[in-house]
Amino acid sequence: MLLHLFVIVFGIKHYNYTRHDLPHSFVSGSGSAAYQVEGDGKTPSIWDTSAHAGFYDGATGDIACDTYHKYKEDVQLMVDIGLEAYRFSVSWSRLIPSKLFSDSNFSITIHTSTKSSHTSMPFSIQMEEDLSTRRAYNITTISLMNLSADSHGIQPHVTLYHCDLPQALEDEYVGWLSRKIVKDFTAFADVWFKEFGERVLHWTTMNEANTLALGGNDNGLIPPNRCSAPFRSNCTGGNSPTEVYIVGHNMLLAHSSAVRLYKRKYKSVQQGSVGISVYGSVYLPYTNSEADVIAVQRIFDFYIGWFFEPLIFGDYPQIMKKNVGSRLPRFSKSESELVKGSLDFIGLNHYNQIYAKDNPTSLGEDLRDFTMDTGVEILPEGYQLNEPPPGE
Repeated sequence: MLLHLFVIVFGIKHYNYTRHDLPHSFVSGSGSAAYQVEGDGKTPSIWDTSAHAGFYDGATGDIACDTYHKYKEDVQLMVDIGLEAYRFSVSWSRLIPSKLFSDSNFSITIHTSTKSSHTSMPFSIQMEEDLSTRRAYNITTISLMNLSADSHGIQPHVTLYHCDLPQALEDEYVGWLSRKIVKDFTAFADVWFKEFGERVLHWTTMNEANTLALGGNDNGLIPPNRCSAPFRSNCTGGNSPTEVYIVGHNMLLAHSSAVRLYKRKYKSVQQGSVGISVYGSVYLPYTNSEADVIAVQRIFDFYIGWFFEPLIFGDYPQIMKKNVGSRLPRFSKSESELVKGSLDFIGLNHYNQIYAKDNPTSLGEDLRDFTMDTGVEILPEGYQLNEPPPGE
C-alpha cells in the first residue's frame, strides 16, 4: 500500500534539515485548500456561508491569497523554492455554480494554454460551465511538465473535497447527511477524472474526512457548523450524538463510489491512484497504567480506524460498534463490498502528539457525542522523549 507523506513543520528549532537528509523516494511539497487561497467570485459553499455568518471573527475567503488571479506567480514561487509536489483542493461550487449534474443544460469546456521556459511548462487550465451564467475556473496548477528526461516538474496532487460543499446541496438535502450526496459526489469526481486524469496521477477524494465529520456535525467548529447542546452552543442546528456518524458513513460510501468509478472507467488508461486522507495525532498514554495504554488503542480506533478499517476490512472497529451502539450506521453486504479495498493509498495529516487518559465515566452517560463515546480524555500537555509520561 502506497503512503503519501506531505510534511508541514511548525517551529522546529536547532535542526538544519535539507532535502539530502530525506530518502530519494520521499516527495517534498506544499499544500492548500481552495477556499483558503483562491478568492474571486463563485456561488456560495458552506464555508462561504459559515464565514459570512461570523463564525471566524469576520474573516472570509472572498479574496484570500487571490490564487484565482495569481496562480502563475504561485507556480513560479514553487519552482523557485524547488518543490517536488503541490497538493491542492478544487472548489465544487465554482465548477458547478447553481444546478446539479442532472441539469440537461450542463456542459463543460476545457481550455489549455502553454508558455515555455527553460525549466518548465506551466499549464493554465480554465473550466467554463454553460448554465445561467458563465464563469472561468483557473486551477492554480496542473503545472510543471517535463521538458527533458532529467528535468522534473511539480507533481499535482488533487484533493476533490475540502470542507466546501456547494450551499445548494446543503439547502436541498442537508448535504452529507443524505445518501443523495453519494451520487452527486461521484458525478463531480467523474468530471475531474475524465477531464484531468491524463495530467493528474494522484487523487485524494476528501481531506481529513474524520475532521470534516467531527467538526462539521458534532462540535460544530467547521462548516456546516451543526451540533447540539449540551456539547456545544451557537449551532446552526444538528444532533451531535448521531449526525457525526451518519456523515462519516456517507463520506465512506461517496469516496468508495468515486474510487470504484475511477477503477472501472479510467484506471487502465490513466494509471493514477486514488486515496483519502484523515487527521491523526501521535497518541501516547497519559500514564503507564494498563487503562491508559488501552485508551490509546481506543482513541486510535475511533479517529483512524473509523475510516480505515472499513476501507481495508469492510466494517467499523469493534470498539466503535460496542460503544456507539445503534447510533453507528451499519454497512449492508453490498456496501461493505463497495467500501472494502477502495483505496490505493492512505493519506495521514499529522501535526502533533496528544495524551490519552482513560475516562470510563463518560460511557455511563445516556447522552453522548463522539468524544464521550471514546471513553478517553484527551490531554495536550506533553513530555520529552525518554521522559516518563506526564501522569507518572
